[in-house]
Amino acid sequence: MATLTRKQKFQFPEMPDWFETIPGKFTMPAVRIEDYMEDDRYVMRAELPGMSTEDIDVVISDGLLTVRAERIERDVDKNHSEIRYGELSRSLTLPSGADEDDVKADYTNGLLTVSVGLGAEKPEARHVEIRHGT
Repeated sequence: MATLTRKQKFQFPEMPDWFETIPGKFTMPAVRIEDYMEDDRYVMRAELPGMSTEDIDVVISDGLLTVRAERIERDVDKNHSEIRYGELSRSLTLPSGADEDDVKADYTNGLLTVSVGLGAEKPEARHVEIRHGT
């Protein structure tokens, strides 16, 4: 008869997931998000715990929604810390028909919610004439 043994994820519970805590060589840590459609609006929610609205920047330009935030490390003597400090960033392509002039943002309990209206006119497809090279 076979015996099943449940293995702990880490031998030492205090040890964080190394791949989560070390940013890429050329990248900033990503902001964790979810996005969905609701009542003719595109909605994006981002986890940004422990920040204030002054630390967060939301920019919409040319069909791209970008969220940037910065957590400044306090100069205190720490025994242990798993909190990420520095810049965080995430960019998302807005869906077709997004109205960049109809944007709302709210930050409550560590969650940033950005909603964008979807009523903008979609550009029509058009034929492009091909010229013969000279």
